[in-house]
Amino acid sequence: MIPSAMRYRRNALFALFLCSVAAQAAPPPRVTLTYEITYDGMIRGKGEVVETLEHDGNSYAITSEVRGKGILALIGVLKRTSRGSITPRGLRPDEFLDQRGSRSPVRARFDWRARSLTQERNGRTETIEMPASAQDPLSLAYNFSFIPPAGKVFEIVRADGRGLTPFRFNVVGTEKLTTPAGEMQTLHIAKERDGPDDKSTEIWFASEHDYLPVRVLVVDKDGTRADQVLTRIGN
Repeated sequence: MIPSAMRYRRNALFALFLCSVAAQAAPPPRVTLTYEITYDGMIRGKGEVVETLEHDGNSYAITSEVRGKGILALIGVLKRTSRGSITPRGLRPDEFLDQRGSRSPVRARFDWRARSLTQERNGRTETIEMPASAQDPLSLAYNFSFIPPAGKVFEIVRADGRGLTPFRFNVVGTEKLTTPAGEMQTLHIAKERDGPDDKSTEIWFASEHDYLPVRVLVVDKDGTRADQVLTRIGN
């Protein structure tokens, strides 16, 4: 009886938490998040990530810049942008751009009327059918700031200009996370791995800061870790 009661209480608290998430307001019109990203616990190097979200309630723009430190500075600046509209179902990207150093940019253009995605990479252009759940990497990370997950499992298809990748996320639960920006109550989600060669992805969203992403952990199939943790929030 005691274990069942404990499970019931835990599930009830989690349901109340999801209801409180649903009542959240949108984030400020402009917010800038600064992160430190480490690779294998700084054994291989580290860098700084600066991301800015701007919106007017109808449209949004997100920019992300990654600058390596030490030997990683030789790679140059990695810049990504996402822009699109805000709908009752969350963010709907129109264009995603990925510029890595001096390389030619990779671009994804979303045509929601035709339900098609145009990818531009290495001088080549390809148009393919696009699923309704398509998100680019940046709109995916900030979508919860505008609309929370409806349950404990949700699916999206990531479109990054290089192809379409289905993601299935599980809501792990709520956790207190200690960051250089302070201790925060978070919602933790984790991507299901499709097999031993698939990388794992986990994201923590701060409930006290409009469910903005405060930590992103990616572990490659060979065990290489990229850990991005919030250091400060500004305007």
